[in-house]
Amino acid sequence: MSHKPISKPTRRNFLKTTSAIGGSLIIMGTKATAGIKGANDRVRIAVAGVNGRGNAHIGGWMKAENVELIYVIDPAENVLQNRLKGIEKRAEGKFTTKGLSDFREALDDKSLDAISIATPNHWHSLMTIRAAQAGKHVYVEKPLSHDVAEGRVAVEAQKKYGIVVQHGTQRRSDSGIAGLHELLKSGDLPKLKIAYGYCCKPRGSIGTKPNGAPPSNLNWDLWKGPAVIDQYHANYHPYNWHWFWETGNGDLNNQGTHQLDIARWAIDDDQTHPVRMMAMGGRFQWDDQGETPNTMFSMAEYPNGQQVFFNVRNVNHEGYKTQVYNEYYLEDGSVITGEGRYKILRPGADKPEELKVPSGNVTPGGHFNAFISAVRANDPSMANGNVMDAHYGCVLGHLMNNSYRLGSEVPFNAKAGQFGDNKDAAIHFGKLHSIMKDGVGVPENEAKYVVGPTLTFDPETEKHTGEFATEANQLLKDPNNANFKIPQISEV
Repeated sequence: MSHKPISKPTRRNFLKTTSAIGGSLIIMGTKATAGIKGANDRVRIAVAGVNGRGNAHIGGWMKAENVELIYVIDPAENVLQNRLKGIEKRAEGKFTTKGLSDFREALDDKSLDAISIATPNHWHSLMTIRAAQAGKHVYVEKPLSHDVAEGRVAVEAQKKYGIVVQHGTQRRSDSGIAGLHELLKSGDLPKLKIAYGYCCKPRGSIGTKPNGAPPSNLNWDLWKGPAVIDQYHANYHPYNWHWFWETGNGDLNNQGTHQLDIARWAIDDDQTHPVRMMAMGGRFQWDDQGETPNTMFSMAEYPNGQQVFFNVRNVNHEGYKTQVYNEYYLEDGSVITGEGRYKILRPGADKPEELKVPSGNVTPGGHFNAFISAVRANDPSMANGNVMDAHYGCVLGHLMNNSYRLGSEVPFNAKAGQFGDNKDAAIHFGKLHSIMKDGVGVPENEAKYVVGPTLTFDPETEKHTGEFATEANQLLKDPNNANFKIPQISEV
């Protein structure tokens, strides 16, 4: 994979792009220009990307007190018009919402306070960066970034302009989860050894769609935005973009972002990025157009020795067990399970006991209302899941994916994993392998695993080091289309 150098996005290039769609662009370099004057002032918000998750954003903001939805934004005209009709009925004349195809027109509006981003992943960072430059607060769906480098630029944009950024990892607003993590770090429990996340929910094949012209109601250039895609096919829009590397990050950084974020949240607070990581898995049985794995076991180790394990298992079968949760393995052999309310199985015990956990520190009101509270206070620290939390959690997933993407095929069998003396990893991979072999029915030695190398990473420079560094560092930054480039940090 070749990566073009990141050049400065000039006003001329942005205006040229916007001119083609009948809009304009103004970037305002003032700090937190969208600050709300008082607790009772109305927050004016726009939602970008309204086909799927964005519809939930619309509902959330319309239920929030004294919030006005002034724009909905989508490059698919039919989606946009359907949403506007629904909003008109639900608003009951309280306000008028305008539809736009280009988010930059909304950023031109000085009365706009915040933008809520629910687009495909490849748009998340660029919209966050441009909104920050325009002084608008940002609620951005998970993952914050599509690659490591653009996530860092989004972080620096938030720092420079002082806007609120809240990540769409809703469990950050759960005081029970926050309380457990505070307890784990208090010293009152044995030290955390492994934080384990599961994203095991059944999915199906997406088939294969031929290349062709995009539908007339879709502005394909705007939909692509930063993503370099050679040709359109119908699996990109509206949902299956998740399973292509140019636009998505697989289920590890889709649904899995929630559980991955929880796992990293449990790691000691002085740890930022892991220093070693590897992943293995495959796309079994479906024989479709998708690129990302439907089965994956991954692991990462932090400088202090704590580890994060992650398990993706999407292939449906008789007796399938959905697992979308987290587990915590402690150094004394105890295991904590649950979400919000917890049980602990101690070494030698026959059954788990209830673990009493005090409520943790979160901004109250639920995830949407917490964001509005932070916006009204003009206080980024009030965000449940701020830009740094988002960056660290998303990078963890990106690094695991990097290992997988650099992997080699080996026979599908229980000895496929290369875990050295990490007995815990071997045990947990063995459990996944047994399910794929006995439950799904993948034939041993006839199918293939993709086994990624163990990569090393420098948390300070955010670069891969050591063996495979050259190849892995190429995956830290995606190429971008000329008029939608992610700016360098110095250009923010």
